[in-house]
Amino acid sequence: MPEHLSHAEVLGRYIGAFVDELAAAGIDNLCLCPGSRSTPLALTFERHPGVKTWMHLDERSCAYFALGMAKASGKPMAILCSSGTAAVNFAPAVVEAYHSHVPLIVLTADRPPELQGLGANQTIDQAHLYGSAVKWFSQMPLPEASEHMLRYARTVADRAVATALAGPRGPVHVNLPFREPLIPAPVDFQMHSVMAAEQPGRASAPLTFPFDDLASARRPLVVCGPQSGLEARDVERLAEALKAPILADPVSGARGSSAPEIIGRHDYFLRDTDLTRSLRPDYVLRFGAPPTGRPLAAYLQTHRDVCQVQVAAPGEWPDPDLTAHEILQADSAAVCAAIADGGGSAEPAWLAAWQRAEKATNTAIRSALPEDEATEPSVVIDLAAVLPAGATLVAGNSMPVRDFDSFLPAGRPAGAILGNRGASGIDGVISTALGASAVSNDGPTVLVIGDISFYHDMNGLLAARRFGLNATIVLINNDGGGIFSFLPQHDDAEHFEALWGTPHGLDFSHAAALYGGGFQRVSTRQEYKAALKASFGADGVQVIEVRTDREENLRLHQRIWDEVAGAVKDVTLP
Repeated sequence: MPEHLSHAEVLGRYIGAFVDELAAAGIDNLCLCPGSRSTPLALTFERHPGVKTWMHLDERSCAYFALGMAKASGKPMAILCSSGTAAVNFAPAVVEAYHSHVPLIVLTADRPPELQGLGANQTIDQAHLYGSAVKWFSQMPLPEASEHMLRYARTVADRAVATALAGPRGPVHVNLPFREPLIPAPVDFQMHSVMAAEQPGRASAPLTFPFDDLASARRPLVVCGPQSGLEARDVERLAEALKAPILADPVSGARGSSAPEIIGRHDYFLRDTDLTRSLRPDYVLRFGAPPTGRPLAAYLQTHRDVCQVQVAAPGEWPDPDLTAHEILQADSAAVCAAIADGGGSAEPAWLAAWQRAEKATNTAIRSALPEDEATEPSVVIDLAAVLPAGATLVAGNSMPVRDFDSFLPAGRPAGAILGNRGASGIDGVISTALGASAVSNDGPTVLVIGDISFYHDMNGLLAARRFGLNATIVLINNDGGGIFSFLPQHDDAEHFEALWGTPHGLDFSHAAALYGGGFQRVSTRQEYKAALKASFGADGVQVIEVRTDREENLRLHQRIWDEVAGAVKDVTLP
């Protein structure tokens, strides 16, 4: 340390350089939790004019909130916590960010080296804390104010953001130890990068791919899975060029497209084995992660002898069923542009057969659903009918995302559809949705979530009151784990309720009141749609609860399967 500088001044210059470079590299939001050891970073971020801070009281909710912000904005977000178990509570969201390719800058404060391994309070081994769930880890040295170390601090900040943004995107972890005293002196910020690091972006140069087989295919099929890297305009160009059916997962980025080639309810009619065999493609082009629904995965396995090309981000291999003949590691939008330039030669009857199957499925679903009673399928259908343009729709895991796959029509909604499909956990979903709400300005944010998942993240509701956020939460309360009724465990009558059904008997209206949110329980479809419309313009979080019965929901889905099977029997190819 230079003799003329105090400890506070050294701390201020070192952390000031690090924070300033993060801001120059594009970090303009920080989600953080209270703590003593993180004081140098928290105070410096708070002082920086280019960074907005979002203070949370719980680390898990904090990290998921940032995850939602990053997903909705497409920009990297930073999270900060103190040392010890606080950092461990970031882990679920870090894992989700890694598997769903979301750029997070994870900053953890730490005790200095001389306190490690000696039983010091709040001191654990934080080196490589998140293991293989981060793209890069940096153990920072203790603060120094030499020109060399200030440049090093800026280099680490630049590298952290660049690595998080490089394909495939994902989280990075920087661990920063501090000695007491922890209050840094104020510094003057540069407000621009002194490293002049180039940030990676989406590939924009025209690319050429050997897709002669696709161009000449008579029955090509496109599958867009989660994390596809596609936007509606990319898919629309692809649809216009190929005139082929495009099976779009609800969180693929393609379901909201209005292109007539988008097939939204394939999850239901692909359960019919005769139709599955009849709709045999001669080329399959796949984007993103494996599809949510098992019927589509089974369809791809049925036709595993057909050429299937999987487009994936560099370094990814999303083929757990081993049905891909080739993994093409490339930018998805660039692939779409290259194909659009080349065109296709699909048979008109091929697309028409898929469209007839979807139309028949739509009719069967309407016939099987009760006209008045609000059900788990009708929750999705009626939401799509009233959702305004520009809305952000967040699908909870387990049953909600699967019902989105089955019942959300193509072309609706016009806004973004998000979900945590990287690791598919049910934790932190409320916080993810509220994080999305924080950066979504075009329309309301609506989350559809199950009761067990809601219970997991009730503390996330505090963020709405703290930050003045608005959101609608559709709570499907079937008093337990509804998805297990669809699995083989359901046949074990003796143990099912205790081990998988797990009824809880909770009244969630008290949770909404605790956090200052609105709450309404509805039982009819008309009540539900009226409550939705009212919630879109209301302040704060509005919880709309639809209570259902797990056994009746299973029977309703089975009735719809039967209706669809009968409706698609006449769908044939010439």
